[in-house]
Amino acid sequence: MFRKLLIGIMLFVLLVTAAGCGAPAASRGMDASSEAAPAPMEAPREVASAQGGSALAGDARRMIIRTADLKLVVTDAAQTQQAVIDMVNGMGGYVADASAWRDGEQMRSRMTVRVPADRLDDALAALRALAVRVNQDNVNNQDVTEEFTDLTAQLTNLEATERELRELLTEVREKTQKAEDVLTVYRELTSIRGEIERLKGRMQYLSTMTALATINLELIPDALAKPVVTPGWRPLETLKEAGRALVNTLQDLIDTLIWLVVVILPVLILLAIPIALLVWLIKGLRRRARNRPKG
Repeated sequence: MFRKLLIGIMLFVLLVTAAGCGAPAASRGMDASSEAAPAPMEAPREVASAQGGSALAGDARRMIIRTADLKLVVTDAAQTQQAVIDMVNGMGGYVADASAWRDGEQMRSRMTVRVPADRLDDALAALRALAVRVNQDNVNNQDVTEEFTDLTAQLTNLEATERELRELLTEVREKTQKAEDVLTVYRELTSIRGEIERLKGRMQYLSTMTALATINLELIPDALAKPVVTPGWRPLETLKEAGRALVNTLQDLIDTLIWLVVVILPVLILLAIPIALLVWLIKGLRRRARNRPKG
């Protein structure tokens, strides 16, 4: 038993010794490797730093299409529309579309304006300040960074293909001089050029839409903008309705009088003439009968 225990202790010591000798060797190997090639140890940190900087720069260059929808209740839609136009022009934007129409006795207006994207919040605050109350207020942000990046990569590839096709077209013209080969390459070149123009147009559209935010605005007149004595009582509307009723009644009376004078009176005159002749004839016959001598 003691012998087995002694053998176990000796084996344990040998293992610990071997481990102690192996660790310095490994350390020396690592030191030697680090002294021989220090750059690879620093490279990951530099690459990570560069990648972090690129990510931050990418966030700063994100392309966002911002669109706002507002429905504002205003005292006077026409005056507010002019105030909106002045405000948008002052911010360096423009009015893309505007229309106005009469709803009963009030004017309503609908507008689409474009303002610099970085001034959208200021423009919305100014528009809300023009309203008696806000019925709708929505802001939508559409991130088109990925689409723009994809379009840029496609454009780069297509432009490289175009250059190669131009070189190939030159080579075909110089070497083969076959009209069929030249036309085949030219058709491919034309197709690539059309695709390039389409991509450039889409990229230009995205750039414009991200540079300028869009505001869809509807101006609704407030018939109750003036204060009232009792909530729910609308004396002005009642007065207007009474006035309209009076005007309608007078119009009906005048229309009836015109019909009497123009249509009914002439008809009555035409009917009265033969009746008057008949009465006159009857009276004449009676008068003759009384004057005839009795036999």
